[in-house]
Formats: sequence, C-alpha cells, structure tokens
Amino acid sequence: MTEQVQEETLPDVMEVGALIDLVRENLRLLAELVQRYEVGRQDAVAERKIVRQPADVVAYLGAEMADLAQEQLRVMLLDTKNRLVGTQLVYQGGLNSIVVRLGDCFREAVRANAAAILLIHNHPSSDPTPSGEDIRVTRDAAQAGELLGIDLLDHIIVGGGGKFVSLRQRGLYTPGACPATRKKQRAACSGAVWEVRDA
Repeated sequence: MTEQVQEETLPDVMEVGALIDLVRENLRLLAELVQRYEVGRQDAVAERKIVRQPADVVAYLGAEMADLAQEQLRVMLLDTKNRLVGTQLVYQGGLNSIVVRLGDCFREAVRANAAAILLIHNHPSSDPTPSGEDIRVTRDAAQAGELLGIDLLDHIIVGGGGKFVSLRQRGLYTPGACPATRKKQRAACSGAVWEVRDA
C-alpha cells in the first residue's frame, strides 16, 4: 500500500514542478510588461519621450491603438517639461463604449506626481469623430484635474488609417486658465505646454 501511495504522488509532484515553472515564466513576462508599460518605470529623465502636440501622441500610441477591436482608454502622464512619465491602460470597453470612472484616470497621475495628463482612446469603427459622451468625459476630467492640480492637456481619439482627432484642436475642449490672483490655483498650474495648431 505504501508503494501505491508513492506511485500516485510522484506524478502529482511532477505536475507541481511543471506548474511552478509555468508560474515563474508568467511572472517573468508580467515583470517585463510592467517594466515596459507601467508608471513605475524609472528611465533617465534625459531619455524620456517629449510630447508637445497631438501628432506626438499619435506617433507614440496611434499604430498600437488604431486597429483594436475594443475601445481602450489610456492616460499619458507628463512632467512639467512634457516628458513622458508613463502610460496606463485605464479601461478596455466594448465595441463602441467604455464606462469611465474619473478617479481611475488620475490614480497613477497622483502616485507618479505627474503635472499633466493626456486622455487617449480609440474608436474601433475607425472614425475618430468625438461623441457627446467623449466631450462630456473630457470636460469632467478637466474639472477633476483642476481639483487635483493636474492639467488635462488634451483628449485624443484615434481612428483607423492614421486618422485622429484632438478635442482641443477642434475647439471642443479648452483648458481653464490659471487665475493669477489666487495663489493656491496658481501653484497648481503644471507649466506643461501643449501646441495646438488649426486642423
């Protein structure tokens, strides 16, 4: 009977060993993904990508997001000199919608002490025309950012074929000016510069 128990547990031990190897490999891949995409990435400041206009954002994320089958909302975090601090996937939605909780848009920005953010999402239909909901989310995110002292520079919608829309360029979003008379609000201004050209 002892031999029978040993024979039954040997394959179980081998399966556990294979499972441990699989978990180790998954953890290695996860660490690689975190290093590549998450805010915790600590590149030298001089090596960080500088983002100054919508075309820079599209050059960085456009090809990756244009052909996705589902909507994704990502947030790019910037320091005061528009250097990329990190990019975070905030939501992945359905074919044509995402339910957005604004706190999730700013969570990593607060952790990383980002001065400004950019909202970027795709339209799987390939048509980057902003919806009323896109405009409302942008306005609400800007208000939340003002309370947190984090500027929302723009909301960019990526479509197919290299097409994109900057809500700021289209005149559908105008960030609030920092009042010079109120010390608290003046201190909250990021200093980040965003170049807007007529479309």
